[in-house]
Amino acid sequence: QVQLVESGGGLVQPGGSLRLSCEASGFDLDGYVIGWFRQAPGKEREGVLCSTGSDSVTYYVDSVKGRFTTSRDNAKNTVYLQMNSLKPEDTAVYYCAARRSGYYSCSRYPAHFGSWGQGTQVTVSS
Repeated sequence: QVQLVESGGGLVQPGGSLRLSCEASGFDLDGYVIGWFRQAPGKEREGVLCSTGSDSVTYYVDSVKGRFTTSRDNAKNTVYLQMNSLKPEDTAVYYCAARRSGYYSCSRYPAHFGSWGQGTQVTVSS
């Protein structure tokens, strides 16, 4: 069964950093596009960034450019979201999601992704 398991969320002060992990099981992430989404209270889920596994990353939220980056560890079948210089506006539940690569490309729309992590809470507060 295709599964994504997330970890790494928590409470940090403004300016702090967190690294979220998204471990894939039941499939090889090498064949998938991985998107990162977030949902703040009272808001719709929004696409943050997306990566095909190359050095190219598509950002859907301008405010995270220069602060967020994603990487992959193929040996661990895990994708990471490194979040630096965190701001209170970054507070949300963060989700990783997988979409089959090849025919499919990166997308900011949740409905285009078929596999989802359970979500992990990121709270940025003093």
